[in-house]
Amino acid sequence: MNPILSIGIYVLMSFITMLMTGWCLNSTFVPLSIRKNRPAHIIVVTLYLLVFLLPILGAMLPNSRLKFDLQGAGNIWLGFYIYYGAILLFLWIVAFIVQKISSKENHMIRGLVLTISFITALAVCVHGLIHAQQTIVTKLDIPIEKKAGDHKELNVILLGDLHLSVNSYFPTTKKMVDMINKEDPDVVVIAGDIFTSTYEGLRHPARYAEVLRKIKSRYGVYAVYGNHDVEETLFGGFPITPISQAYRTKQMEQFFKDCNFKVLYDNTALIADDQVQIVGRVDGEKAGDGTAKRKSASEVLQNVDQTKPVLVLEHEPIEFKDLKDHGADLAMCGHTHAGQMFPGNMIVPFFNENAYGYKVIDGLDTVVTSGVGYYGPPMRIGTDSEIMVLHLSFQ
Repeated sequence: MNPILSIGIYVLMSFITMLMTGWCLNSTFVPLSIRKNRPAHIIVVTLYLLVFLLPILGAMLPNSRLKFDLQGAGNIWLGFYIYYGAILLFLWIVAFIVQKISSKENHMIRGLVLTISFITALAVCVHGLIHAQQTIVTKLDIPIEKKAGDHKELNVILLGDLHLSVNSYFPTTKKMVDMINKEDPDVVVIAGDIFTSTYEGLRHPARYAEVLRKIKSRYGVYAVYGNHDVEETLFGGFPITPISQAYRTKQMEQFFKDCNFKVLYDNTALIADDQVQIVGRVDGEKAGDGTAKRKSASEVLQNVDQTKPVLVLEHEPIEFKDLKDHGADLAMCGHTHAGQMFPGNMIVPFFNENAYGYKVIDGLDTVVTSGVGYYGPPMRIGTDSEIMVLHLSFQ
């Protein structure tokens, strides 16, 4: 998205919200001594301007600890601002209609609108911040109608969207590794977006690599890159760097090596005595080299043994029919976050064949995880951060 357009929309929305807030403050609910107190007005406006500037400074300043700290604070502000603005607008419209019907001005209702909006948004966001750190385990049984030699079953852990960045919380990552190891997986696969468009924004990356290296599985940890595993500038969660300038850095690639992740780049790995094939695809939006180029489904699957199970790992849940037509048995994806924050969980199903969970689409078994991390506001509202355990049985 064009940076000027992004900032312009944000400024316009903030101005409208400020006008509605000012309307509510002109209320008998607020003591006259405060309403007439010019210094109090200056303090309120100054504080609003400071938090208003957080996302802009977090996007526009050169890389530094200050930039990333402001970006992290700005993400939390945006989460609050989204709900505060939406609730305030709804109640403002209700109050306006009530006053028109009653044909008289009720200054008390203005204060109630402001108070309810602020407290409700604050409560929702506090819940979202806490809930985002409460990772759950989701288990699915999936039959695969192929034999895998002498292997009757495979315990696969699907992770996605760790989104390590300015709002990451190390104890949650450590807890995730402990939860994974408790499930005793045969193989762990990661469906991209391990970072959130920056390596430098993550505090103490070596510490994260050390704990992620402790993931235990019989056949290793395989990963693919997502559309945010590149260096790019974000404003309010929207990338404002052109794809032609969105590159994966050597620091990111070294991080994956330090984690002992085996990254698949439009190629195939063999596990379980070479009886099961994991095909990892390049992201279809950002390949990491300034392009969106990747092999087609037919190209990436042309050399697989279709008599053996073919498990496709890719970031975005797309091209299911093409994958099935060329021999895939199961597609494992992330990207959607299941919507992450209400009402996003109600919207993403309209834009994805499979927005979350297990579905058979065009004859292909597909699984989409809601992911472990979060994008933009570090909140989960109406969705869960999850580790997905897939119990595959071969027939």
